[in-house]
Amino acid sequence: MKFKVTPQSIPDVLLIEPKVFTDDRGYFMESYNIQDFEEFLPGVKFVQDNESKSNRGVLRGLHFQKEPHTQAKLIRVIQGSIWDVTVDIRVGSATFKQFTFAELSATNHSQYFVPQGFAHGFIVTSETAIVQYKTDNFYHPASDSGIHPHDPELNIPWPLPREQHLLSEKDLQLPRLSILDL
Repeated sequence: MKFKVTPQSIPDVLLIEPKVFTDDRGYFMESYNIQDFEEFLPGVKFVQDNESKSNRGVLRGLHFQKEPHTQAKLIRVIQGSIWDVTVDIRVGSATFKQFTFAELSATNHSQYFVPQGFAHGFIVTSETAIVQYKTDNFYHPASDSGIHPHDPELNIPWPLPREQHLLSEKDLQLPRLSILDL
């Protein structure tokens, strides 16, 4: 297999590490191959590819799509580094309201698989970062939702001090998890 796959503290969330081939010219790696991914993500087919560029301290999330437009995501960083977070919002799950996190960077080439039923967010820890992610469902504006990234019930230990967090107006208005209708 071309990928090392490591389940996280919430086993449905996966850290995926590709084989990277380097020499004096640079590197080559395969970031996605439907045949290999089918082995550890059976039935997941990515249909959309997105990219964002952000500056240090930009905190995006915690976003998700409501039923019936939920999305799984495959996150990777092609420039810089981020601290990536997933929160289990599956009511009735043994890990409901728990979160996992990983550092993703252009240097470590790691990817994070975020299943459907999870909120997702990240904070940029380098001067700038370009984040690319695939989704298994198309964005549906009416299903767009989120949780405030500073929700005290979740108490996510973001790696940068709170005064350095740069949130959009939309994300500043996101509710706490406890008042969401999931």
